[in-house]
Amino acid sequence: MKPVAPGTVIFHRHRGFGVITSVNLLTGWIAARFGSEVRTLDLNLSSDDVQHADGEPILFRRAPPDRMPHARLMAMVRELHGAGYQRLYLYSWPKPSGLHWRWHLFTGQRNWLQRPWREGWYGSGADYNFNPVMGWGDAPGASAAELASALAQADPHGMAQALGRDEDHTEWFAAACDLLLPNYAFSMNWDQRTGPGPDGVPIIAVKRNVPEYSGPALPWPPGWARLWTHSTPHIRRAVSAPPPGLATSLKGD
Repeated sequence: MKPVAPGTVIFHRHRGFGVITSVNLLTGWIAARFGSEVRTLDLNLSSDDVQHADGEPILFRRAPPDRMPHARLMAMVRELHGAGYQRLYLYSWPKPSGLHWRWHLFTGQRNWLQRPWREGWYGSGADYNFNPVMGWGDAPGASAAELASALAQADPHGMAQALGRDEDHTEWFAAACDLLLPNYAFSMNWDQRTGPGPDGVPIIAVKRNVPEYSGPALPWPPGWARLWTHSTPHIRRAVSAPPPGLATSLKGD
C-alpha cells in the first residue's frame, strides 16, 4: 500500500483529483484540497472511497487502532530478549493529565529510578496518536521484528549495551506479555496521593473501546520492592528527570 501523507495526490469520485493537506491516522480522517478551492474538505478513509491518483483504493482499518505504542514496544522488547538482548528494559508512566502515557527504553544496569537516557529511546502516546512511529526509522504498523531491526540499525551502539543476561527480568517480562498483549500494557507508576503502591503493576488499555483490565494481577518486576522505603517523597526525589528536550515538549500536559 502506498503511503498517505500531506502532499499525496488523491482521487475522489465526486470532487476529482485533489491533494491531501493533513492526515489523522488515529481516526482515519484526512483533509484535502480540490482544484481551485481555497477551503479543504474533510474525508473519512473508511467510508468516502478515496483513491490514489492511479486508482488504487486507500483503505483504512475499521478496528480501533492502538492509541499508545506501549503494547508494540513490549512485543519488540520480548523479541530482542529472545535474541540475547536481555539487558533492555521498558519503563512507562502516566503524564500528569492522565490522558496519555510516556515510554522509555533503557539498557545496561537495571535501575528503575536512575535510568540512562538516549536520544530517540523515549516518547509519549500523545505524539503517537498523530504520528504512529517510534522515531528510529520504523514504519507505521511495523512488526515487532521490524521494529527491532530498525532500532538496531538506528543506534547499534545503544543496542550493544543491551547484550547480556538478565534471566529474572526476562522471565517476568515474558509473563507480562503473555498476560497483557495485544490490548493492554503496564504502567510503572500510580497516583501516589491515593496511598501506598498497589499489590500489582497498574494495567492500561492501549486501544479505544477496550474494557477495563480484569485479569490476574501482574507482580512488580524483579528488584522493584527493594527501591521503596517508608517515605514516598524519598522515591520522588530519587527518580531521574527526563532530558531537557523531553521535559519541554511534555510540559503542561
